[in-house]
Amino acid sequence: MASSRGISVSIFVVQALLASVALVSAQGSTNGSRWQTLNGRPPFVIARGGFSGIFADSSFGAYSLALLTSVPDVILWCDVQLTRDAAGICFPDLKLNNNSDVANVYSDRQRTYLVNGVSTKGWFSIDFTLREIGSVILTQGVFSRTNKFDGQNYPIMTVQDTYTQLSPPGFWLNIQHDAFYGQHNLSMRSFVLSVTRNANVTIDYISSPEVAFLQSIAPNFRRSTTNLVFRFLGQNDVEPSTNQTYGSLLQNITFIKTFSSGIIVPKSYIWPVDRQLYLLPSTSLVLDAHREGLRVFASEFYNDVPFSFNYSYDPVAEYLQFVNNGQFSVDGVISDFPITPSAAIDCFAHLDRNASKQVDLLVISSNGASGDFPGCTDSAYSKAIQDGVDVLDCPVQMTMDGTPICLSSINLIDSTTVVQTSFSNLSTTIPEIKQGSGIFTFNMSWNDIQSLTPVISSPQSEFELFRNPKFRNAGKFLSLSEFLTMARNASSIQGVLISIENAAFLAEQGLGVTDAVIDALSKAGYNNQTALKVMIQSSNSSVLMKFKSQTNYDLVYKIDEDIGGTQNSTIDDIKRFATAVVISKDSVFPINSLFTTSTTNVVPRLQAANLSVYVQTFSNEFTSQAWDFFSDATVEINSFFVGGGINGVVTDFPKTSNRYRRNRCLNRGNRTPRYMNPVQPGSLYQLITAPYLPPAAAPNPYLTDADVVEPPLPPVTAKAPTTSPNSTAAAPRSPNGQPKVAASVIMPLLTVLLAISLLF
Repeated sequence: MASSRGISVSIFVVQALLASVALVSAQGSTNGSRWQTLNGRPPFVIARGGFSGIFADSSFGAYSLALLTSVPDVILWCDVQLTRDAAGICFPDLKLNNNSDVANVYSDRQRTYLVNGVSTKGWFSIDFTLREIGSVILTQGVFSRTNKFDGQNYPIMTVQDTYTQLSPPGFWLNIQHDAFYGQHNLSMRSFVLSVTRNANVTIDYISSPEVAFLQSIAPNFRRSTTNLVFRFLGQNDVEPSTNQTYGSLLQNITFIKTFSSGIIVPKSYIWPVDRQLYLLPSTSLVLDAHREGLRVFASEFYNDVPFSFNYSYDPVAEYLQFVNNGQFSVDGVISDFPITPSAAIDCFAHLDRNASKQVDLLVISSNGASGDFPGCTDSAYSKAIQDGVDVLDCPVQMTMDGTPICLSSINLIDSTTVVQTSFSNLSTTIPEIKQGSGIFTFNMSWNDIQSLTPVISSPQSEFELFRNPKFRNAGKFLSLSEFLTMARNASSIQGVLISIENAAFLAEQGLGVTDAVIDALSKAGYNNQTALKVMIQSSNSSVLMKFKSQTNYDLVYKIDEDIGGTQNSTIDDIKRFATAVVISKDSVFPINSLFTTSTTNVVPRLQAANLSVYVQTFSNEFTSQAWDFFSDATVEINSFFVGGGINGVVTDFPKTSNRYRRNRCLNRGNRTPRYMNPVQPGSLYQLITAPYLPPAAAPNPYLTDADVVEPPLPPVTAKAPTTSPNSTAAAPRSPNGQPKVAASVIMPLLTVLLAISLLF
C-alpha cells in the first residue's frame, strides 16, 4: 500500500542508514559452546516493530535500521490490525492515534468501543478503509523517545508490503485482538490464512494472547513451517476465551502445547524483581517449558526504560542474564533495540571472565565504580578493581588538618550527608571554588569527615534514574595514603591516577596539596617501583609543571571545556608539561539536541603530537548518551574507540568498558559484524527534516595558548581562610582575563517512562 511519497522517503532513509552502518558478511555467533536453548542454537533476536526505539514503530525506517544493525537472522515483528475493508496492516496498537497523525487527518473520527470489556476511546483501524489510512503517517508513539524523525512521512504499510519491500530473514505476525475484530464482523483467521497462502510472503511465526484464535488456526499449520506461539500477558490479566488469568494458564503448560510450539512471556515471568527493582531468584519457567518441548521467547526489553539495578543500567548485562546465566537460555528476545541483543548474543555470551583483551583501550575509573557505590569509598574502589579497571583514580582534597583524602568533590554536600549533621553551620560561599554555598573539606578535620555518611551520586536523577539505592550510603572514605595502599595490594590494576584541582586557592589557605601528594606517594613507596604507573591529572598547567620539575610521573592535562579544535602552539604548550590529555565526549563528537553532528580533529591532532587522549565521562544511563548510540553504553564506547580513535575512557561503570574490549567481535577486519561497527556521527541528524531541525548550535571554541598557560603556583602560606557564610571573594581570572569557571555539559532529554504501556 505504500504511497510513492513513502517509497521515495524510504529510499533516502536506506541510503543514509547505509552510510551509518557498514553492511558486512556476518555469519552470527562463532561461539562453539552449546546454547541452553531448546534446540541448542543461539537465541533469536526479534525486532518489535523494527528498531522502534529510534524510528516510528512498524515504519520502513524502523524495519530497515533493524535489518542493518542486527544479526543476519533477525526476525521482524509486525502487530497486525485490520481495516474496515479487512486489509491487514502493521501497527503497534489497536488504536491508531498513539503512533500516527490520524487525529490530525481525521479529527472527527474518534470512537468508543468495548475492548475486552473495557470502554476504550480513540481512533480505531476498523473505522477506516485501507485507502483512507493511506493519508495517515506514522509517528513516534513513545513520548520519551525522539520525535525528530516524524517528518519522514512514513506511511502505514500492509503486512504484504512490509514483507515484499524488506524481504526479512524472518517475519513474525502478532495477533493481539482477534476477539475484538470478530465482534465487528472482521475475521483475523481469514486474513492470516490468506496471507500465509500468498506465495510471495513467508510467515515464520504467528503469536496471540487468545487461546481460541490459536486453536482455530492450529489445524491449518500442523504440517507448516509456520510456528504458532501463545503470548502471555500480565499474570493477573484475564485471557478472554478461557476466562482464566494468564498466571493460572501458566500452570498448565501441557494444555498450551496442544495448539502452540512456544510461548512469549514478559521477562519478569523468568527473572522477577522486588519492589525496589532488584532481581529475585529465577523461576523454573524456561526449564519447565523446555521439558514440554516449548520454546520460550522473552518480551519487554527496552534500553530506555529502567530495569533491575542488578544490571547497573547496562542493557547488554540484562540480555546476558536471560541467555547466558549457566542454567538456561530463552529461545529468543523481543526488543525495541535489536542491535543490543545482537551484540550480547554474538559478541559477549559465553565470554570467559578472564578472556583476553582484543583492543588496547585504557579503562580509568571515575571516583572508582561510582555508578554502583558512593564515589571514592572503599566499596567503589573494590568494585572497580573487581570489574577490571586499569587505572584507579583518586581526586585529592585537603582537610583542615592537612590530610590529603580521596573525595569526588571539594564540596562535601556533593557526596555526603553533611547538611543533615551539626556541621551544616559550616556552609560558606567561595566563588573561587563554586557558585553558591558549600561545606568544604578544608574547613573540617579528617576525623570529622570520616564520621560523615557517604551518598551515591545520581547525575541523571532529574530523569528519575537513581543509582543502586540499596547501597546509596555504603562504604567509607579513604585518605590518600589508604588509597595508595589499597591500590598496591590490587595485583590486577596497571596504575593510579591522582587528580588535583584548586591547588592555588588551597596554597593561599596554607594547604600545599601538591607537596602532600608527592609526600604520600613517596611514603607509600611509589617512587621506588615500576609495577604501578602513577598519573597526575589537573586542569591547571601550573600543577603539572610543578610535578614535572620534581617527579617522573606521567602527567595528564584535563581540558574542562568542550573544544572544537586547538592551535598548533597550544598543543606545543601542552607537550611541555603533559603526555596525555583528558577531553569531553562533546570535544570528539559535537552534539546538538542530543544528536551527534560531526567529528572534530581534536583526537588525531593531539595524538599526532604523541599525546594520549582519554575521554570522559562514560556512564551507563541512557540519558547520558546521544540518540546515535541507541541508548546502549557499549555502542557508545565502540563508536568512540573504533570511530573516534581514543586511547582510553574515564568511566563510573568500569565493568561495561572492560567487558567491551574483551568481546569476540573485535579485530575481525572485514568480518566485523554490523552491530560492532561504529556509528557515523551525523548520520541520524541528517535524517531530521526541516520542520523538526533544532536551531543550529554554536561551534565549540578552539583551545588557545591563553587557556593553557598559567603562572606558577603561589607559595603555601600560613594564612587562615578568610571566608565566612556571609562573605564573598572575587572570582579568579584566567590568563585571557576572563573569569575561570568550571564548564558543565547539560544534556536535556525528554522525561522518561511515559507511554510505554500504551504500545501494548
